[in-house]
Formats: sequence, C-alpha cells, structure tokens
Amino acid sequence: MPGGHDQTLRPFLWRATRLYPDTEIVSREHDGLRRYTYGEYADRTAQLANALDDYGVEAGDRVATFCWNHARHFETYFGVPTIGAQLHTINPLLPDEHVRYIVDNAEDELVFVDPSLAGKLAAAAEDAAEFDGVDFVVMGDEPVAELDATPYEEFIGGHDADYDWPELDGDQPAGLCYTSGTTGRPKGVEYTQSMLWSHTMASLTPQGIPMTDADVVMPVVPMFHVNAWGMPFTATAAGAKHVYPGPSPEPADLASLIEEEGVTISAGVPTVWLGLREYIEAGNDVDLSALDTIIVGGSAAPPALIEWYDDRGVELLHAWGMTELSPIGTVSHLKHDLRDADYGTQVEKRAKQGLIAPGLEFRVIDEDGEEIPWDGEAFGELQVRGPWVTKEYFQRPDATAEEFEDGWLKTGDVVTVDEDGYLQIVDRTKDVIKSGGEWISSVELENAIMAHEDVSEATVIGVPHERWQERPVAFVVPAEAADRDALPDEIDAMLREEYPKWWLPDAVEFIDEVPKTATGKFSKKDLRERYADQSLVEGAVPEEDAPE
Repeated sequence: MPGGHDQTLRPFLWRATRLYPDTEIVSREHDGLRRYTYGEYADRTAQLANALDDYGVEAGDRVATFCWNHARHFETYFGVPTIGAQLHTINPLLPDEHVRYIVDNAEDELVFVDPSLAGKLAAAAEDAAEFDGVDFVVMGDEPVAELDATPYEEFIGGHDADYDWPELDGDQPAGLCYTSGTTGRPKGVEYTQSMLWSHTMASLTPQGIPMTDADVVMPVVPMFHVNAWGMPFTATAAGAKHVYPGPSPEPADLASLIEEEGVTISAGVPTVWLGLREYIEAGNDVDLSALDTIIVGGSAAPPALIEWYDDRGVELLHAWGMTELSPIGTVSHLKHDLRDADYGTQVEKRAKQGLIAPGLEFRVIDEDGEEIPWDGEAFGELQVRGPWVTKEYFQRPDATAEEFEDGWLKTGDVVTVDEDGYLQIVDRTKDVIKSGGEWISSVELENAIMAHEDVSEATVIGVPHERWQERPVAFVVPAEAADRDALPDEIDAMLREEYPKWWLPDAVEFIDEVPKTATGKFSKKDLRERYADQSLVEGAVPEEDAPE
C-alpha cells in the first residue's frame, strides 16, 4: 500500500512508549495499588511477546484471557496482537457451557486467568474435552491451588525486554470476542488490525470519545467486554495515563481512584454510576473535581442520572455500540446548533443513543423494506456498515447469512431517528434481556425452565428496573399435578446449577397460558403489555417510567 505500512496497532504502542515513557499505568490489585510507566510497559510487553514465541504461538493463533481489569491484562492487549496473534477475551460471567463452547470454537491453546477466577475456569474445564491440550497462565507471581497454571511472572521472566515486532498486514486478525448467545450458541466476532486502528482513530476525534496526553483514563467497563469499548487502545494512542480498577470494584474503590489518581475520563454501564451516586448521597465525601467525562453504554442512561452528574460538573456522555462494531457506533454529543438550546432539550438529546460516529454509515429499514423518515416517530431496524464493522461471524456462515445484507449489519435494534439525526433505541427485534450492561438469553432460560417435569410452558421477559435497567421474570404454566408452592424454589435451584446468579429470574409468575402469535410462537409483547403496570420484582418501574 502507499507509504509502505498498513494500519496496525504497533504505531500506538511505539508512540506511547517513546513519547511518554514516564506516564503511569496504575492498577488496583488485591494487595494494593501497583504502578509503573509506559517505559516499563514496553519492556514487559516485549518480554510477553518473546515468551509467546517460545511457547510456540504463531501468527493467527488465538490466545485467550479470563481476566478482570488490571495492568497484566493490559499487557496482553498489545503483547498478543502485535506479534500477529489474536487476543481472545472471554467473559468470565458466562455459564460454564458457554465458556467450554467458546474455547473449543476459538481453538484456544493458551488461557491467561486471574487467581480469583481460577476456580471458575477449573470448573468449566473439569472433564471437558473442549479443554484438552489447553494450557493456563495465572496472572500473578504465585501458583494457585485450583488450576495447574504457570504464574505470569514466571512465564515472562528471563525473557528479553527487546522484541523485533513484525510488519503486519492490516487484514491480519488481531482480536476475537463472542456475543452472548441469544437464540443459540455465542457468535464470534473477529477484529483485524485495521479494524482496531480505524476504531481507535475515530474514537480520538472530537465527535468520538476524545482523549489527550493530559487525560487519566479509567475503564470500569470490563476488559473482557469488547476490549473495554476500545479504551485501552485509545488511551495508549493518546499517551494518556491508565487506571485499572481491578476485580469487582465497589463505589468506594472507584471514588478513591478518581480522587487519588485524578481520573478525568471513565466509562461503564449506568449501574456503576448509579452506585457511585448512591454512595455519595449516603453521606460519603467524594471529590469529583478532576472528573470531566463519564462514558455510559451497555444500557440507556436515565435523564435524571445525566442531570445529577451535570450538577456536579461531570458530563455523562451516552454512547451505543455492539460487539460487531468493535464496539462504538454512536455518541450523543450535542451538535453545535443545540449548545444554546434550553437545558431540557439538551438533556433529551443526550439521553438518546446519539449521532453516528465519523466513518460509519447507517440506515433504518421498516417492515416494508423502506428507509424511514427522520421524524423521531417512524421506526425500523437499524443497519450499520463501516471500516470497523465486522462483515461475518467467526466460523458461523449460518449466522452471517441471517444477520448481514449487502454489506450491512442488521443490528436487531429497532430505532427512531429525529430531525437532528439522533438515534434512539425503542425496542429489540430479539427478546434478549440486558441487565447491568450484560446480555441474558430469555430463550435459553425458557428452555431450561421447561425441562422441569412440572412445567408445561414457560416464557421469560425483561421487566424495566430502576437500577439494573432490566431484570428477567419467568411466566410459567404449571403442569396439572405440580406443587405450586414448591415449584418456584425448585426452578430456582435447578437454574442455579447451570447459570450464574445474575441470570436467574427475579420472580416466577404462574399464568394459565402463554399468549401465542398467529403462527403459534410465544407472544412476549402481549405479556409485557399485560404486566407493564404491575410491580413483579423489587425495584421494578412502570413501563412508561422506565429508563429510555
């Protein structure tokens, strides 16, 4: 190509470590804060690259992580893809069955795992053919009892701190992330070097999620979740200071890091920022003066939350994306002609999913196959295409054929577009439930519940929730001989054997019959309408008052 170099991640690493060798990378770990510099990061990343070479990792191989947000995990973000391999981040919150499928489908041979997650991974791997031949590296300097794993410091120790990074093609696969299974098996999305480069450059623009070398960036969004929305790459490209909050940070942990490290930009699902608000409102004195911007995605942010942070001088910037989009698709910046609008109008715009990111195109198609008008009322399915939008699923031609059309990704989101071009999601074409920023498959829960001998039919819907955005509720038609008093507890116990706690329905409601469509399918729309005004779970809100 002209210029002699493809669009890859390597220049971001080179620039940060050469121009900002003394800028810090801070990581909250079980024994306190760990801090080092970009200069030291360059050495450790080179050591990791040499260790991977010695292990036998070659271009195109996939190296998995099963980790929280910390500095060692960040080392894999450049240490793996910049040698030509693929970084495969696995969501440790998934059920064991999904973890086994993902490792097998990706053909992982090496998995980096946190000490606190070693037991979870060991349970998934136990007697599982999918893990035959898979080796483990535990992210620390000591072995763990639960898993036969090499300590990370031993794995990279003794290796050279110099590495001759190869010239890579922009089409070289660099990352892999799986969507949560909604109607079946999880789907893998590959990210090439050029996709991650394009996503990073677009993010750095003023209408993306801009960062500079003066910023202190703290991604609370998990690093296993679509590359922490690309923030580790963007912060590195900018030469910004990184702050990683470690496993399961509480509001007090986030408050302390914001204050002590001078965090200017952070990101996470609304639940995180609702928790911080509650912590402050409980009387805890938190200095937010350094914090400029909070990026919110995964679920829509309630307008009241936007206003609360506005009152404290913090911009809550709404964004939307998907695994298939690497993931940023829209950001809800105010257009220049809206900056003088009344505050209510501004909040209304900012609470929407926002404006399409520079570099992407979208269209919204109605049931008749026509593009809708931009009037804020007409709605249809959102379709997107662009340089960081995947064009196919990993080893899933069936899913690719279903969800792509003439180069457009059919997102499955039903949206409106207002006269200013702001997108707003109003529904989903697939009945998935998004709780705290993570997907729950209603279909999978339904199938599991209907496996109980005393259940005739079952369906699961998401009920709007003031804290978690949505929580699952199961509607069950009991068999004639069922013990109705015992059945809810039996269903709960059965599901706990297969699924994480956060997947479990908050309530089990008995009904006489599941409503059906004309084709005999379960009609969840009817159930949502019928029970919209009933408080089925603690914290549920009426549909008309639910966060948009």
